[in-house]
Amino acid sequence: MRKLSRAGGLATATAALALVAGGGISAAQVTAPTPDLKTLVAQAKQLEDQINSLSEQYDGLRLQLNRAKANAKIAQQAASRGTATLATGQQEIARLAAANYINSGLDPTFQALTAGDPAQFLSQASAITEMNQSSGLMVSTLSQQVDQALRDKQVADQQTAAVKALEAQMDVKKKLILAKIDKVNSAAMKQAMAVFEQTGNYPAINIPTEHTVGIQALQAAITREGYPYVWGAAGPTAFDCSGLVVWAYAQEGIALPHYTGWLWNSGVHVARNDLEPGDLVFFGADLGHVGIYIGNGLMIDAPNSGAVVRVEPLFSGYVGAVRIA
Repeated sequence: MRKLSRAGGLATATAALALVAGGGISAAQVTAPTPDLKTLVAQAKQLEDQINSLSEQYDGLRLQLNRAKANAKIAQQAASRGTATLATGQQEIARLAAANYINSGLDPTFQALTAGDPAQFLSQASAITEMNQSSGLMVSTLSQQVDQALRDKQVADQQTAAVKALEAQMDVKKKLILAKIDKVNSAAMKQAMAVFEQTGNYPAINIPTEHTVGIQALQAAITREGYPYVWGAAGPTAFDCSGLVVWAYAQEGIALPHYTGWLWNSGVHVARNDLEPGDLVFFGADLGHVGIYIGNGLMIDAPNSGAVVRVEPLFSGYVGAVRIA
């Protein structure tokens, strides 16, 4: 065999290294293998769990936002009232200042008190004691009004900031959810899930007919079987998991929060061995999913993006149940 010279061998090695480092390997050599069915299903299920969890976090933020908006409105109204009261008080002080000027020239303290800056007014509060009793009382009252108006404005500003912060958090969650939904709805994953979910029919279900709240809500939920899962929907023709619960119980005149975290505290907790039709069954450490118990280990739920409201066995990751009285 003919040997390469030392220089020639070095040149050959250098060229090979440059080929690898520079991305010279052909696309055919580095193409990743197509994921098999099992891998795609696992990925889809993981994404669905993440979507459920993010969706419930979003619902929780939405309820917080509604509360923050209500608080902000109240705070703004209080601030407006305080400002109006302050303006009236300052007008009265201006009248006193005018009278004081007529009698003995404009007092420097009154001049500060008629200024538009509340902070400047408060800085002159120590001068109140130098005035006669009636004027001092009026100025003292105005001082309290200024102080209250400033507090009201501060609270209003804080509530407005809280609303903006919650809206920003919700926007981030929404983008994450929609991105994951797009992945789940990719052609490969939809095909994989279609194969995976061809599991046959469940046994015939006998729905109890007693007129309890839970059973009546369950019967309402059963009428929605086959309707699509849509993130954030609460009926009547599309649902997410907590949305189905909210809609079903609303048919019985019971208003429940569209958020699993609050649904978890909306009734009486019951042991798994004591489950009854109509009980809410929860899954995931973060309460990311909820269904309505039917009996015989089955529930009806709106499971995930791309699926429909359906009857299926209780999931793994069961964490507890709540009975709505």
